Amino acid sequence: MTIKLPKGIEDYFEADRTGSPDVIASTFTQNGIVKDKGLTHRGRDAIRAWMADEAQQYSYMVEPFFIATENGKTQVMAHAVGDFPGSPIDLRFFFVLANDKVAELEITV
Repeated sequence: MTIKLPKGIEDYFEADRTGSPDVIASTFTQNGIVKDKGLTHRGRDAIRAWMADEAQQYSYMVEPFFIATENGKTQVMAHAVGDFPGSPIDLRFFFVLANDKVAELEITV
């Protein structure tokens, strides 16, 4: 199922497909925030390091299949398949955008 994503979110998922920490970090605002696995990563350098660590541990593919907006956040549900524990799994991505860039992202199960 193909869904229409806002530009900043589409850019994030396209960058994620490349596996490049630099490309992924570039989809965030300068002071962007990622919350994942109980940790918070602030700023592009920290986001780049977070993604580099993830890329070393696992290979995966993520396919968005649902989108909703509420209280200033956009929730995207995506099916993730890879060589990580618990695969496959559906993940929730909560985005806050600022001028077509990701200002905040929280990833939950």
